[in-house]
This record gives sequence, structure tokens and C-alpha cells, in this order.
Amino acid sequence: MPSPLSQVQIADYEADGVLRLRGLLSPGEVAAVRAELERYLRDDLAGLPADARTLEPDGRTVRNLWRLEQHNPFFRALGERTDLLALVAPLVRGEPLLAGVETFNKPARIGSGVPWHQDNAYFCQTPPDMLTVWIAIDPVTEANGPVFFLRGSHRGGMRETRPSGVRGNSIGLAEAPAESSADSFCGLLEPGDATLHHCETLHHSAPNTTEHSRLGLLLVYRGAHTQMDPHLQAAYREAVSATPPA
Repeated sequence: MPSPLSQVQIADYEADGVLRLRGLLSPGEVAAVRAELERYLRDDLAGLPADARTLEPDGRTVRNLWRLEQHNPFFRALGERTDLLALVAPLVRGEPLLAGVETFNKPARIGSGVPWHQDNAYFCQTPPDMLTVWIAIDPVTEANGPVFFLRGSHRGGMRETRPSGVRGNSIGLAEAPAESSADSFCGLLEPGDATLHHCETLHHSAPNTTEHSRLGLLLVYRGAHTQMDPHLQAAYREAVSATPPA
């Protein structure tokens, strides 16, 4: 069970827009997540709507699972655990609500990259009191497509976007960020470790060309006080219509 965040950790998150936590899930909990994902892929996915997943360009391998909180009681229960809600509450500035559970599978050899983006281009919330808990199920190494975050970039507001043409990440930045690489934070993780990142923190990842998968489980939370921003939503709808389902 994770401990509440310290004031130092909260201050680091507020300054950087990203925070790494070691051992958020125990080895037993990681094993249970992996087993349920394997069962879900084998037994449930084929009978669900098309927007429950995105495939890699090979047309066969799952790139992402979406809306697990709607389709699977195990993952809804995980995302609504009281200890996890208490963990994120000070970071979303109010009562936390589970907004989504999803995966970024990044399979061995063919796992596609993720373009530079801000999550709030997808979430479309105002104020942007929303975050993602990105939990490693496989080791995340420098070689297999770790997520790179730009520290402090969440403080600059939303940047101009354009449709990316990437299925599963349909909207990205109009231009790559010009910030120094010294501001970059690489999310290297062991199974059970996590990063927490603000919904307007800039981030991206490279493809996985290694022999090792890089499976991540994502729990998305927002403050109960946030509302839909119609301008952000219009841009997202344009992008997703070109490259569904996300």
C-alpha cells in the first residue's frame, strides 16, 4: 500500500510536472495485473467495441487498451482503491475521480513511438487539475522506449496542436519543443514503479526495437471540479476523426 506523498514530493510535482515513485505496486500486485491483462486479451477483447483497443501498424498486435474501467471490474477496482485516490488527491487539488484506465503495451520489436504531446489535448479539462499514474509492468529501460518528460513544461499552458496521424496518439504538438535537453526527465522504471505526470506536461517516447516488451498500465485521475473545455474538445474531435480510436 503506497504511503501518502510528502510535502517535498508534492512540491517536486508542482515544480516539475512529473514525479517518480518506487514500488507503487508490490510484485504480487504486478503479477495480478499481468495475469488479468492476459486473460482480458484472450477472453474478452474480441467481443468489445472497436474503441476498446488500438493495434500496431501490423494490424494484429495490440498497441493500447482503452476504457478498462468500463470493460473490466478488476481494473476499475484497482483505479478506485482508496490508497491511490488519497495519493493523488493533493495533486488534483480536490476530490479525485477515476477518469480512465488504459495500457501502452510497446511490444517487443514493433512497439510504435508516441509523438510529443500534452495529455490535456485528449482530456480537454479546465482547470487542468488532472494527471496520469503510469505504472511499469515490464522494466522500462533506455533502449525499449521510455517516456521522456520536459520538467516544468506544464506551467506554460497548452501549446498549439495538430493531428499526428498516429493511431492511439491522434493529436500532438504542432512543433517539437525547443527546451534544453537538460530539462528532460527519463522515466526509467522497474516493475511496480510509477511516474505521476500532470496533464499538460510535455512528453514523448521512441519506438521499441528491442526483444523486450515495455508494458505500462495507466490510471488517469481528475479533480471533481474540472469541466470540459469546448475549444480543446473541438481540436481533439477533428484529430480523432482522422485516426480513430484515439
